[in-house]
Amino acid sequence: MSRIGKLAIKIPDKVKVTAQPGLVNVEGPKGKVSQKLDREMKVTVEGGQVKVDRPNDSRRARQLHGLSRTLVANMIQGVTVGFQRQLEIAGVGYKAELKGKSITFSLGFSHPVEYPLPEGVTAEYDQKANRLTVKGADKHQIGLVAAEIRKLRPPEPYKGKGVKYAEETIRRKQGKTGAA
Repeated sequence: MSRIGKLAIKIPDKVKVTAQPGLVNVEGPKGKVSQKLDREMKVTVEGGQVKVDRPNDSRRARQLHGLSRTLVANMIQGVTVGFQRQLEIAGVGYKAELKGKSITFSLGFSHPVEYPLPEGVTAEYDQKANRLTVKGADKHQIGLVAAEIRKLRPPEPYKGKGVKYAEETIRRKQGKTGAA
């Protein structure tokens, strides 16, 4: 039995979980999240708890058991607490500006880069620290948005200029030295 998969997930107050074969919907104070799961995984909601059961002990069912339980737990955490990812913008003149449901970046290109935020994702920008925080209820979507923003100008190894995750460390290269 999967150590993670067999654990029940407690449903907090103000959270509504509905499960159908192959689909789980979670609704809470921070929004709605739905996730497709494998049709073999049986998700039951009873007594303020969610349980994920596998149909048999095949290799595939064992692999999906813990994954499915973790996905449902992340959905419940997302609609109650939410998820966030912080990005740091480093470089002279590099900055971001929030305009409604989009972010405009100045990243050293000859033109500003416009990034539209998807539905259910919000952003905050701290101008002093040059730090962008992406927030939302869906952990997968927050990770994707942060990765797409980082991909606009990945950090370079010589001066560290670019967009990086706040917890990321950039391995710096020494650069050229003058030959005498």
